[in-house]
Amino acid sequence: MKFTQSSLKVGELATGQELNVPVYRLPAQDLSAPSVFIQANVHGAEVQGNAVIFQLMKQLETMDVKGEVTLLPLANPLGINQKSGEFTLGRFDPITGVNWNREYLDHKLDVASWYQENAHLEDKALIKAYRLLLIESCQAHLNSEWGVTTGKRLAVTLQSMAHAADIVIDLHTGPKSCKHMYCPEYDVDSASYFSIPFTLVIPNDFGGAMDEAVFCPWWQLADYAQSQGRTLGVPVSAFTLELASQERIDMDDALNDAQGILAYLSHRGVVSDKVAPAQMPRYGCYLKDYKKFHAPTAGMVEYKAELGEPLQTGETLANILRLDLYGTDNELTPLSLKQDCVPILHFASASVYQGTELYKVMTNLFEL
Repeated sequence: MKFTQSSLKVGELATGQELNVPVYRLPAQDLSAPSVFIQANVHGAEVQGNAVIFQLMKQLETMDVKGEVTLLPLANPLGINQKSGEFTLGRFDPITGVNWNREYLDHKLDVASWYQENAHLEDKALIKAYRLLLIESCQAHLNSEWGVTTGKRLAVTLQSMAHAADIVIDLHTGPKSCKHMYCPEYDVDSASYFSIPFTLVIPNDFGGAMDEAVFCPWWQLADYAQSQGRTLGVPVSAFTLELASQERIDMDDALNDAQGILAYLSHRGVVSDKVAPAQMPRYGCYLKDYKKFHAPTAGMVEYKAELGEPLQTGETLANILRLDLYGTDNELTPLSLKQDCVPILHFASASVYQGTELYKVMTNLFEL
């Protein structure tokens, strides 16, 4: 079956042109199968997710797909077109300075009151009513008499689509990065299906990102229902996949990551074809153990630590070159950490201010 294409309006330029995003859909063949929403390129320079969506489309069109699949590449046309010379700057809304991936809506629902009013519903009807509540909350926010910012309009429009799905996957990359993913603590077993070596296990709290905006309301509902003696489970799953480095397209690597997504979709019954997960070591750490290392001084940086490779206590993480201090003890300063870690990503530029976030590293890793 072939994907159908439509477009989604996410905003308007000052000169009146509409900002539209392509949307690709496969309809459900079995209404009992989970539905899927996958988006890519919310940050302008993070383009590899588009290649993964392309490879997914090629694979899914040859498979027996049971659940509805909605794919949304090129999700942020403003960010994608925010260029300066050869670089894409589209990580932050240029109007407000807010990270494009921190604009999603925190519904702040009174879950206890809503549940008490709807507790008489059977599970399927309860889930359907709650899903409608979330979508209506998004639409009410978009239609506020006070208006919304450009970034909030984009994000909440995407979020409204995501709330209609049972599985939501947001595709990103780091600046210079190895592959890793964000997975909620209650759903950590799902990480073993993706072709991703490192997993950040995140708490069930809203921090502004798409995955949290999707799963947190459902976790809150399930948690309250459990307190009332009802085992509802969390009926929606959401993940963020970080597909190595930005400003990069690698079609072979994209196919590998598409296969990992298909392995998860196969496990969930979205596709009837059996797709086995890749046999590979997988490691995780809790978000509290994901540490940021900031440049203690300005200068030119030689990044020494290999991404995705263990770094022992005291080994050189990076060197900072200060030509203005040539001939002193501070002309070339090695930087190291006082604990074992695995470096996951580092800053894209070799020229840094004091305080620049140089590396993010995982500590206290465990095998998944």
